[in-house]
Amino acid sequence: MKKRALRILLLLSIVCTACGSGTTTSNVKVRMQTTAGEVEFILYDETPKHRDNFISLIEECYYDSLLFHRVIPGFMVQAGDPDSKNALAGVLLGEGGPDYRLNAEIRIPQLFHKRGALAAAREGDDVNPAKMSSASQFYIVWGEVYTPFRLQKLLNKIEYNTGHKPQLSDEQVTAYTSIGGVPYLDGEYTVFGEVTKGLDVIDAIQNVERDRYNRPIEDVRILKMEIIKQ
Repeated sequence: MKKRALRILLLLSIVCTACGSGTTTSNVKVRMQTTAGEVEFILYDETPKHRDNFISLIEECYYDSLLFHRVIPGFMVQAGDPDSKNALAGVLLGEGGPDYRLNAEIRIPQLFHKRGALAAAREGDDVNPAKMSSASQFYIVWGEVYTPFRLQKLLNKIEYNTGHKPQLSDEQVTAYTSIGGVPYLDGEYTVFGEVTKGLDVIDAIQNVERDRYNRPIEDVRILKMEIIKQ
């Protein structure tokens, strides 16, 4: 009986481990279906609070039917405001979300704002000096490709404005001078994933016609977001 009980406990342990592994396996994969096309990305294990929160919202179907409410060509596209689901045309969006924020998980130089990076939006430093993240709003980076000379000029400008000169890793320099990105956001926002498929969709979204609030004139909507089974 003791051996049989031990086998049952062991089996239950394996089952429980498997059931709980959804948020701990390496780089969880997400599929996002939009009216502009399909995008896939991974969530980094290095930012577990943001990863697990994002997964929880996806499992609640929180993002389904929300708009990309702010898009800026050569910069980024932003979504995740629940007020956008049934928003009338021309309404300013960007203030909605759950009544909690996430502690920053800024991991520089490992995780940075290369093209395709998935990052959490947040309120400005004047009201949010700890750089805490919005619980639901996120943006996907587009940015631009820098020549080494322009990248150095940007770093010099940041040093002039802040008194601190960023030290970029070789990986950051290579990314910003080849695929592109937004280097001046590094250290300011939490990057918690990256696009692995569908960058052309992000390119299309960032180039749509916009109103004075940078909201697309014609709605670009998230139809469904789901975790890809591994």
